Amino acid sequence: MDSTTFNKFQDSVSKVLVRHKSILDVVTKYQESCAKVNRAVVKSATSCGCIKISAERQNIPDDASYEELSGYMSSHIDGAPCDVCRDKIEKEMGNHLFYLAALCNTLDLQLDDILKSQLKNIDTLGKYSLY
Repeated sequence: MDSTTFNKFQDSVSKVLVRHKSILDVVTKYQESCAKVNRAVVKSATSCGCIKISAERQNIPDDASYEELSGYMSSHIDGAPCDVCRDKIEKEMGNHLFYLAALCNTLDLQLDDILKSQLKNIDTLGKYSLY
């Protein structure tokens, strides 16, 4: 996706967001949308069963190098979202992106600039940009 797409998306959000313009509304809707993404993922496991979450401690040898780490790490997910669950998760992620763009608009920030800055940090710092 190029920066034009991000800018167009953010501009479109600013044009259609009428009811929830207050920073308080935007922040709470953003938080709510995050919870809905989480719920859609969890429901894929608990209601549909298309994915299975098998969480356990990550077993990383003490002598593992940074380059080897990804080989030892697990997502703890078995399976993949079915078409119905994938659609629901994508819909909720789209809503979440909508409210992220709304938050950027409210604070006069450019989503594209934030993404470019974050990418630059990752490219510059590499493994030291770990959170």
